Amino acid sequence: MMRTVYASLVCLLLAVAPAAAEEVIKLGALFDLSGRAAFIGTPTKLVAEMVVEKINAEGGINGKKIELVIADTEADPAKTASIVKKFIYKDNVVAIIGPTLTDTGMNVKKVVDEGKTPIFMTVGGDPVIMGGKYGPFEWVFKSPQRSSTAVERLFIYLQEKGLTKVALLSAADGFGKDGEHWMNELGPKYGIEIIARESFGTRDTDMTAQLTKVKNSNPQAIIAWTIGPAGSIIAKNKVQLGIDLPLFQCHGLPDPKYVELAGPASEGDRMPSTKLMVADELPDNDPQKPVVQEFIRLYREKGYDQQFPINTHSGYAWDAIMMVANAIKQVGTDKAALRDAIEATTGYVGVSGIYNITPEDHNGLGVDSMVMVQVKNGAFTLAE
Repeated sequence: MMRTVYASLVCLLLAVAPAAAEEVIKLGALFDLSGRAAFIGTPTKLVAEMVVEKINAEGGINGKKIELVIADTEADPAKTASIVKKFIYKDNVVAIIGPTLTDTGMNVKKVVDEGKTPIFMTVGGDPVIMGGKYGPFEWVFKSPQRSSTAVERLFIYLQEKGLTKVALLSAADGFGKDGEHWMNELGPKYGIEIIARESFGTRDTDMTAQLTKVKNSNPQAIIAWTIGPAGSIIAKNKVQLGIDLPLFQCHGLPDPKYVELAGPASEGDRMPSTKLMVADELPDNDPQKPVVQEFIRLYREKGYDQQFPINTHSGYAWDAIMMVANAIKQVGTDKAALRDAIEATTGYVGVSGIYNITPEDHNGLGVDSMVMVQVKNGAFTLAE
């Protein structure tokens, strides 16, 4: 009888052991895999899978593998909120990576706050890590530079070039409005005056009316603040109208796709960017250089660059997942402890910059994480 019971216990333990060994750490991952920002969301997903594969191949986190639970937000704020609820209450994820757009990110702030789950967003706009009517930001972090940081980098450059009177064309979405807000806020500090401003829809196919209006204000330069094809349309329309003024785009457009869509009209256009776009031009003493070059090597080794050439967005998911993984290594998967550990990130050398996150700044990147680039002979180089 005892021998039978013992044998049964052994069988039970053997059956349970593999399950315990296969325990995983679940991370929710939500990106625009369809919809208007799929050109950003799809390669971001590939990078998320690439970094998780690397972490798992190196032994995982404290012996446990990461599992990504991936979902398509379709650029729909309501759908994104539903996905995040599923991640938290059904999938029991430890943390969440994404989404792609500022508007969708804003719609999940309250959800993660109520679900007490850290989220590391890959969106451009600052409001996701600011308080206000859309909820607090205690559980929200973001890996792309703040819009305020990109505006500041741009304004420093304009000031150096003596371009103080500018016209602004901004998208009528959360990202465009955020950029305009920070230009209004930081303009006086750098002596930059916005003498004309126009807005446009992200799906608009012609901006000649807006460009004609801003041209008549006699600015020294034009700033466009948008992501996606709209930026390329502005570049082409400017040339078609014969407007001989420098064009500055936002930090979301350093991307070979911009040059492809705008064609020769993009030549000379300048914009703030991550160092990823000019890796080979970085000085050897830049601590980011080896990290950026290793990222590029792995990305090309996967063959991703054949369909999605490296752009300024490429490293955001890498940095977000790496910082979450580093925090889990330190404190485990308790969500409150994990949130606190992410918030204490100091000196993380990433693809997109060197991160120093604080309770007041859930991004942690400074102006020195960005460079000004320009299109020269159809490729990106450091701006002159």
